Amino acid sequence: MLPLSVGRRGLWALCGLLGGALSFWASPLWASELKSIVVNSVAADTRVELALSGDSVAQVFRLADPDRLVMDFSGVRSFASTAQPIVPSGLVRAVRLAQRPGGVLRVVFDLLGPVHIEGHAAVAVNSAPIPVASTSHDGDHRWLLTLHSDSAPVAAVSAPVPTALAAPVLSPPVLAPIERSVARAIVDRSRVSRGVATRAVVIAVDAGHGGEDPGASGRDGTHEKDITLAIARVLVARIEAEPGMHAILTRSSDVFVPLRERSQRARQAQADLFVSIHADAVNDRSIAGASVYVLSAHGASSEAAKWLAERENAADLVGGVSLEGKDRVLASVLLDLSQSAAMSASMAAAAKVVEQLNSVGEVRKSQVQKAGFMVLKSPDIPSMLIETAYITNPEEERRLRDVGYQEKLADAIVTGLKGYFRESAPPGSRLAQVSAVSAAHP
Repeated sequence: MLPLSVGRRGLWALCGLLGGALSFWASPLWASELKSIVVNSVAADTRVELALSGDSVAQVFRLADPDRLVMDFSGVRSFASTAQPIVPSGLVRAVRLAQRPGGVLRVVFDLLGPVHIEGHAAVAVNSAPIPVASTSHDGDHRWLLTLHSDSAPVAAVSAPVPTALAAPVLSPPVLAPIERSVARAIVDRSRVSRGVATRAVVIAVDAGHGGEDPGASGRDGTHEKDITLAIARVLVARIEAEPGMHAILTRSSDVFVPLRERSQRARQAQADLFVSIHADAVNDRSIAGASVYVLSAHGASSEAAKWLAERENAADLVGGVSLEGKDRVLASVLLDLSQSAAMSASMAAAAKVVEQLNSVGEVRKSQVQKAGFMVLKSPDIPSMLIETAYITNPEEERRLRDVGYQEKLADAIVTGLKGYFRESAPPGSRLAQVSAVSAAHP
């Protein structure tokens, strides 16, 4: 007789074999296989193409809070692991797949905000709450959709959707308010391109640290991540109250966001300025005061080298210039021009903010400082990092926790930003229009 431990292993192995066999015989007969999903940005719209090996029927519907587009394919199985990875783009921030009971493959597109959906084909899918059609091409069955930005909230689906289909695949992401705000910024830009209206200037406000990264901590246990988020929220509210100005948050709750992704979120919103909020720390608890940083020349050089090395996969610069397909010399010139303009604007905006912070409290460094902080390395967006105070200084820690002081800091920063945009409003913005009128009628 085998030892008990070996017998258990053999029993589990036998169960596994039986389970696999039963699973094989119980599996549905697949009508087709999902071969690929390609997402591309076209101007302000986003085009989604799904290729299947055979004919298919799908239920297509939208969900809100957060905004999603859902496609449920009957008799379709997910593509093999060897397929090309799905790369999000434009209004689609992520794509998720889930094989559901009964041979249903669910494809979920997490969206940056509410959208209108347009299908490219002649015949609508049977029983689809949103009429979307498919076509045959080269033996594949293709679904083609175009997503258009929509600044109005997406209402509940008008056609009846079974409860099983309406249930979300995963818990709603915590950053839904950010993505909705990003979508609004994109809509503003698209209206400008169509000559509909002048747009608001877009400011990306970055609350430093978050989630498992608490940042610095004060003597009384105050975490930098909590202070930065509190100040960032007030700052966004102040910016939103200003005519011609719009703000987005890189994070709206206590979550961890990688440093490069913070800049990428600003780029997705085509931000005109990136402002990162922090609270400094040092071993000497007597040191106090605020300071403002912009990117150093060394930091710019290292980032330029990275962009040039990866330019074939790089997204377009905010100004619409793409490095893809350019020879190295031309790409280097284009990137240098973009970086130089961004760094010059960063210095001008940061100087205005430093000047205003003087009115709130002590400023440790009255001149704009330069450093290679990762969040400042966007080559196409003017960026600054504000160390609001030293959280390791007991008095400043106490002030940072005070809502009134947070509001004073936000007011000072906004005043500085307004001063900068009065002199350097981007073309096509409402602030540029106001500046032009003021210059014409002094």
